[in-house]
Amino acid sequence: MVWQNPEFEIGGVNHLALVCSDMARTVDFYTNVLGMRLIKTVEFPKGAGQHFFFDMGGGNALAFFWFEDAPDGVPGLSQPVTVPGIGEWTSAVGTMNHVAMHVPEERFLEYRAKLKAKGVRVSPIIDHDDSPLGYATTLTDDVYVRSFYFQDPDGILLEFACWRREMGVPGDVVHTPKTAGDRR
Repeated sequence: MVWQNPEFEIGGVNHLALVCSDMARTVDFYTNVLGMRLIKTVEFPKGAGQHFFFDMGGGNALAFFWFEDAPDGVPGLSQPVTVPGIGEWTSAVGTMNHVAMHVPEERFLEYRAKLKAKGVRVSPIIDHDDSPLGYATTLTDDVYVRSFYFQDPDGILLEFACWRREMGVPGDVVHTPKTAGDRR
């Protein structure tokens, strides 16, 4: 049975809007490297900016703003410096850390090889599990999601991930949420 939100009928992500430094380069990456379809473009009055939308599949869209006067991102603050498995990947409170895109498990390795062939630097494969380290060194039935990470031309952290089992079953939600007082 598929879970239904009893409070609001939310059907997923309509779009996630990010900011880029070069819309032409962004269009090239998301259409020619990732194969997304550009589905809507908006030009703001007086040259203030643009807003472009890409079809991610499944009724989801990824959108980008280009603002004439947008400040540059600051790696380690507004975005991760690099990718998990290669280097530092934390970012500041209130920022978006990464965009994880679902891919079919049977094509996961193929897609990683395809990105590498297109010249995209990808992280090692991370097989996430519930062990103390949070990842498995070998693929086992305990791995709940497989993923690898890469960055777009502006350093936005992206992830290809595939669920390996149903989530939300007993044992999946067992940790007490941390508070602002738990921060260093």
